[in-house]
Amino acid sequence: MIKFVLMVNRRGQTRLSRYYTPVELSRRAALEADVVRCCLSRRKEQCSFVEYKDFKLVYRQYAALFIVVGITDKENELSIFELIQNFVEVLDKYFSRVSELDIMFSLDRVHFILDEIVQNGLVVETNRSRILTPLNAIDKMSDS
Repeated sequence: MIKFVLMVNRRGQTRLSRYYTPVELSRRAALEADVVRCCLSRRKEQCSFVEYKDFKLVYRQYAALFIVVGITDKENELSIFELIQNFVEVLDKYFSRVSELDIMFSLDRVHFILDEIVQNGLVVETNRSRILTPLNAIDKMSDS
């Protein structure tokens, strides 16, 4: 099961955070800082799977952004690694070459896309066109 999804830049600033298990607000900042420090300090040659406290971290770097997913011990790391790739491809398709600014200024759209892919910590959809269909319909309605 997925516990959380974080998107951070190289400076460690959180651009997106979505929690699927309850974490107190007072603990979130410390958890995010510790997770980001753990992932950003690793070299590119090192594995993208990290054992961290009572769960695992799976992360990928895309230009200046890191996407970090916290998962339970029973979850398949490679499937989550590919899920991150799929998420970025969907963002690229929607924003036509997604950037950090797209994420900052269209955070509601990014959350919508993530919610179409993952619900309650479980992957429910991976087909790019099915993920974007509701969002494109909303955009079409708002344009008219």
